[in-house]
Amino acid sequence: MSVRPRIIGHRGASAREPENSLAAFRRAIALGADAVELDVHSTADGALVVHHDFDIPGLGRIGDLDVARVRTHRLANGEPVPLLDEALDAVGDHEVWVEVKALNPAFDRLLIATLARGPAPERYAVHGFDHRVIARLGAAHPALARGVLATAYPLDPIAPVLAAGATTLWQEHHLIDRELVARVHGAGCRLIAWTVASAGDTARLAALGVDGLCGNAPDAILAALSP
Repeated sequence: MSVRPRIIGHRGASAREPENSLAAFRRAIALGADAVELDVHSTADGALVVHHDFDIPGLGRIGDLDVARVRTHRLANGEPVPLLDEALDAVGDHEVWVEVKALNPAFDRLLIATLARGPAPERYAVHGFDHRVIARLGAAHPALARGVLATAYPLDPIAPVLAAGATTLWQEHHLIDRELVARVHGAGCRLIAWTVASAGDTARLAALGVDGLCGNAPDAILAALSP
């Protein structure tokens, strides 16, 4: 009997609420997601804020701003840009994948400490496109679950995962085939597909045996998987 892939809300339920908002995280869980994915940057004064882009509209680059300035920005629903600990509280006891967008090395241990004091620290993991950051966080805290993001299908897709000390490959969904699934699982690793939108892609990827499906509408993914 096949196991249903885990459903991960991409930036929360970002098709239903403003992305990376507390409302989006709560909505993802309410819609049946097993987990949420969110994006994190460090501010100049050492806060961890949840936002996708490197810049805040009208304010500038997050890494150059202090947290008070970042928090003056309002999302489409009127919420301020969340802090990481607020996002973890909103998700509760569910799994969270933190995509590390930009993190000053001086704040590595702050990120690790923030995850450790969340409601479900054993269910948190980090991943990112900058595999150096993922390796760095793993060196500081080997027990931290890690993944790497990929938009290419290299000749050896497992090598970047292992080089970063990770155990999960986040692969752009259209580059996933049966061979990739077999190679990832054969290496003892997991494979998460992103960003999944259509019912056809959901069914295809589930049939291939991916471990997770990350999309903007968790309810639509669940519906596509229903018998």
